Amino acid sequence: MSLVNTLILGQRRKRMNEFRTKKAVSKETFVFLAILIATTVYFGTTMGFDVMFDVIIKTAHDLLLDTVFKIMAIAVLAGAFAALMTEFGVVSLINKVLSPIMRPLYNLPGAASLGIITTYLSDNPAIISLTKDKSFTKFFKEHEIPTLCNLGTAFGMGMVLSFYLFSLNADFLPAIIVGNLSALIGSIVSVKIMLHHTKKYYGVTKESERESSLSAEQLSKVREIRPGNTLERFLEAILDGGKNGVEMGLAIIPGVLVICTAVMMLTFGPQGANGEYIGAAYEGVGLFPQLASYIAPVLEFFFGFTSTEAVTLPITSLGAVGAAMGMVPRLLDGGLIASNDIAVFTAMGMCWSGYLSTHVGMMDALGVKRLANKAIISHTFGGLAAGISANYIYKLVVLVMG
Repeated sequence: MSLVNTLILGQRRKRMNEFRTKKAVSKETFVFLAILIATTVYFGTTMGFDVMFDVIIKTAHDLLLDTVFKIMAIAVLAGAFAALMTEFGVVSLINKVLSPIMRPLYNLPGAASLGIITTYLSDNPAIISLTKDKSFTKFFKEHEIPTLCNLGTAFGMGMVLSFYLFSLNADFLPAIIVGNLSALIGSIVSVKIMLHHTKKYYGVTKESERESSLSAEQLSKVREIRPGNTLERFLEAILDGGKNGVEMGLAIIPGVLVICTAVMMLTFGPQGANGEYIGAAYEGVGLFPQLASYIAPVLEFFFGFTSTEAVTLPITSLGAVGAAMGMVPRLLDGGLIASNDIAVFTAMGMCWSGYLSTHVGMMDALGVKRLANKAIISHTFGGLAAGISANYIYKLVVLVMG
């Protein structure tokens, strides 16, 4: 996760150098104030201002203690496991198995499977490090490289998400497997659409001119390992992987606490016995279910949601899948989601994995910021395809299994 932090800091510094000047007080100042005041008044008049602030604090505190630390624990274990798989060549073995099918599925070279493995074991921006390696990019035509943003994002935090959902209930395993398969389908849709745009932008005849320090044969046969004997490498891999898990757990805190608190308060209503507000954590105004109720038949047909509250999971995943993960236990306890929803959330959560908050920075790092809007549009359709696929594939699995 240190790579993610490095990329974010790098992009922030770059954006700071690109900042434009603007009047100290402008139209957007008053627009922002109007929105802030309207939102505060809406929540305050509905819940009571004292209750509103009490709920915000209690919800954020509960999410930090009961959700963030559990996700961090899962991330530490998953990070250690991923580091061991990399250190002892399991990732290289997976790469050899996946490489022959990459061109038929994605119309990308086999080396792109490294991007899938890397991001599945970590997070979206991890694929950017590969694009800085000439021995990796030499296999790609110039118009294929921007599609790696969509490919990597479709599998971001896949292992952490899958492990976390499995830890909640082992019976979710079939749904999680279906979700992973459907995320693969969504990634194919996203990459194919993005390729259509990049071919127009670059032209299909333009080849990459990047040079390589290793031949194609060397790239597939050589991997870097840590110094020391087998036991030392084993221990160092565990510690390094666990450290990355801690960093990932820390990195999701703002998203979980800020985004998830806001979404929770827009999702749930009062918890008092007579429908009154009692200032408990997770109370809110229940706006999202009201809005979702207007298109409930559509949501049911495409995604098979158990309740209108379930739609908040993929919506939250647009900004941060970690925040969406934090909402799952609460929805489960309320009987608002079931196994089918877990399959859909796994697919859409993994495929989208906060792409609205990472895509622009990742495309900028690839040097193709002009294509960021195309990448976002392509990935939107990819996530929808993943969710729809998960719904119907899981229903078919349930039907076959009886």
